[in-house]
Amino acid sequence: MISSDDEQLLAILRTNGRASVSDLARALQVSRSTIQNRLQRLEQQGVIQGFTVELGSQYLSEQVSAHVSIKVRQKLTARTNSELKHIPQVSALYAISGEYDLIAVVQAHNTEQLSHILDDIGNLEGVERTNSSVILETKFKR
Repeated sequence: MISSDDEQLLAILRTNGRASVSDLARALQVSRSTIQNRLQRLEQQGVIQGFTVELGSQYLSEQVSAHVSIKVRQKLTARTNSELKHIPQVSALYAISGEYDLIAVVQAHNTEQLSHILDDIGNLEGVERTNSSVILETKFKR
């Protein structure tokens, strides 16, 4: 279980994953060793799994992104998930309820590349059908 202090630390890290221990300590008005101990504990508990790169708005504005709803034949779900994981332009894959089984987030350099990726997904063994929605604009992201 994490404390409200841990929640505050995580909120700062979500905003700036590169914040230094000193900056975190200053923002939370605690010592650097307290921050280091909290970070280590949160990592050991699996709350913090790692730190990653967030792509900049300039780069992302040059990308075409789409949500692809995917209906999968029941016995081929694991295989389809594995094959989708090997398509580098699929940045996330979610299992969902409803008419479709999965939603893939796809990022491409242009609509032509997106079209080819959608064809590749549709041609995977186990995929019954897809439905794609191109993301026109991101209003906000947390």
